[in-house]
Amino acid sequence: MDWTGTGGRAGASRRDFHRLAIRTLLAAGAAVALGPRLALAGGEGTVRTVSDGHLQLPLNFVLPDIPQAELADFRREFDLPQDGLRPECNVTLLRLPDRLVLFDAGAGPNFMPTAGKLPDNLAKAGVDPADITDVVFTHAHPDHIWGVTDDFDEVVFPNATFRISQAEWDFWRAEETLASMPDERKAFVVGARGRLDAIEPRVALFKAGEEVLPQVEAFDTAGHTPGHMAFVVHGLDNPLMVVGDAVSNDPISFARPDWHWGADHDPARGAATRRRLLDRLAGDRARLIGFHLPGGGIGRAERQGGGYRFVREG
Repeated sequence: MDWTGTGGRAGASRRDFHRLAIRTLLAAGAAVALGPRLALAGGEGTVRTVSDGHLQLPLNFVLPDIPQAELADFRREFDLPQDGLRPECNVTLLRLPDRLVLFDAGAGPNFMPTAGKLPDNLAKAGVDPADITDVVFTHAHPDHIWGVTDDFDEVVFPNATFRISQAEWDFWRAEETLASMPDERKAFVVGARGRLDAIEPRVALFKAGEEVLPQVEAFDTAGHTPGHMAFVVHGLDNPLMVVGDAVSNDPISFARPDWHWGADHDPARGAATRRRLLDRLAGDRARLIGFHLPGGGIGRAERQGGGYRFVREG
């Protein structure tokens, strides 16, 4: 197989190689990086998570506004590593009778070497990217959207409809976004635009409160980005909310929801959204799936002192 040429034959060879890699992984029967499985009522579907790997984030990036002494006390209290955080990346997979849905698409091959593992782990789970019918985005940060294209800038999910909020779409494509973004994050804008351009022919836009898919309702969680959305999945014994990065770390987001998060576009609004969301989840005893929460990201929020704690399931 010639990977070095250009034109139609090389493109076909690349696609052939990708499908051969999937078949090889399926035959190998290797360990599958999957979170616990939740069943919808009446056997109408299942929800679980598939790993895209993990990130490596220094604490001064995650929590740039917290006084060092206070941060050191917190780190000791919860035994956090000094060299930063290694948050998991959990992509949610929803099987319905007539749909196979991903919430977010992972980081792809060009963001961080510890991430971008979704294609391999989908293959190990017996899922062909061509079978994905819908990709629903919480937001367009690199670890959530860059995975829609591969090393050759080809769309990884060739038959999917890509669903993203109108506010998120407008934000990343606006000229003022690139002009106002700090230099160290301008690549986020350029990268988002490139991926949005690639999927534009099959994009479906929505607003908060709308039913994005049957049994899936969009819920406004702006702050991390201007158009960030969470999604309520109906049909379980209790509602399940896919929260994306609105709640992004255990224990920090739970124990100190009011702390400003360095990756939030609007830190004050992000903190207010986090507190409101956790209060609702704890009050309703609803399950949540967090993109960066441990153990596959599925669990519940419980009130504890002036904050909350994450109770994992599975």
